[in-house]
Amino acid sequence: MKVLVIGDSCKDVYVYGECDRMCPAAPVPVFIPRDTKSNRGMAGNVYENLVSLGAECVIVTNQNEITKTRYVEKKTNHMIMRIDSGEEKIEKINNLHLIDFSDYNAVVISDYDKGFLSEENIQYIADHHALVFLDTKKLLGEWAKKVKFIKINEIEYNKTKHTVKDFSWINEKLIITLGAEGCLYKEKQLTVSKVEIKDLSGAGDSFLAGLVFNYVKNKNIYDSIVFANQCATAVVQQKGVTTIK
Repeated sequence: MKVLVIGDSCKDVYVYGECDRMCPAAPVPVFIPRDTKSNRGMAGNVYENLVSLGAECVIVTNQNEITKTRYVEKKTNHMIMRIDSGEEKIEKINNLHLIDFSDYNAVVISDYDKGFLSEENIQYIADHHALVFLDTKKLLGEWAKKVKFIKINEIEYNKTKHTVKDFSWINEKLIITLGAEGCLYKEKQLTVSKVEIKDLSGAGDSFLAGLVFNYVKNKNIYDSIVFANQCATAVVQQKGVTTIK
């Protein structure tokens, strides 16, 4: 199995520390950093999850680095603050015409809408491969018509439902993740086991990777959604952004 991942990626940094008192000079908590963990995020996290599952994977992503730094109280796993940097420098993809899409069993578009991919880029990719999975923060439009499956979360769906309500083709493609309630496909809810959630960061990436991996193998979307739900459930029980084991 060979999968191409296209999209904007970042470096996820977790700074774990202690926070047990308030600053005497201002109404803010005092954070004392103790240790730091970093890994690939966004499209990079989709890539890492696919590789962990066993896929041969290639990623096309931004060269300049976006960093998301989270400051987390170690005992409670409560996030004190997140600082993002590098988004203003992201460059748009310019080499799509050089990609031989026929080399891949599937193409995954992980579009965090930071400027790396345009709607025209996504339409071009869907025009050149029959099995394209899309996860996007953009409002959906006719440009997504040829995408095979579109995975978005409930918040993203509520933002874009007015743009797709008249599309006859959307019902066959749209997979809406519902967090602890599982996900919705063709008005059927596929639930997940109840577990203790430690961190939701990256769960959507793990779901997408599991969905793609299973569908390429078995070509059954319902079985693939069940597997993707299991992948997401596994990673939310871990601290930080983690990959499927």
